[in-house]
Amino acid sequence: MMVTATSFHSTDRRQNKPALPPYCFTMSDGVFYYKDVPIAEMTRIESFSASHRLHNPELTDARNVEMFGKCNNPNGHGHNYKWEVTLRGPVKPTSGMVYDLADLKQEMGFVLSIVDHKNLDLDVPYFREGKHVSTTENLAVFLYDTLKANMGQPQMLKKVKLWETDKNVFTYKGVHTPE
Repeated sequence: MMVTATSFHSTDRRQNKPALPPYCFTMSDGVFYYKDVPIAEMTRIESFSASHRLHNPELTDARNVEMFGKCNNPNGHGHNYKWEVTLRGPVKPTSGMVYDLADLKQEMGFVLSIVDHKNLDLDVPYFREGKHVSTTENLAVFLYDTLKANMGQPQMLKKVKLWETDKNVFTYKGVHTPE
């Protein structure tokens, strides 16, 4: 987004530049910030169904059964996941919103089209051929990274939370250990 001199009606005579309204953003380290406006979080929740098998091809069959138990069933199993996406940013004075909800719905919909009613291990390249074990932790990472890569304003993505069951919930905030 770019602000031009013609966007504002008054000028700052000391610097011969347009005077910025109190809500206008400034740039710091390449990120745009609004001045003196509330910072809020918004969360959208979607659900999807997918199947998978917890299996690491680098381990023996016996070790896979020991590690993953019934979730290593050769025929797989499925879940009805609940996916929560949280964004954090300024409440824009012009719209009163942190992020356009219609945009977020569309961006999440794109990611859901990759995983919904799919076998994660067979249908999703990230998990195919044992590249990543299809744990809910790895699924949360995949959802976060894929959503962020397809967002109009990816810097606003704070975290994803993924419910595998009512008792098993996983959160990912985009943090990796150093290489």
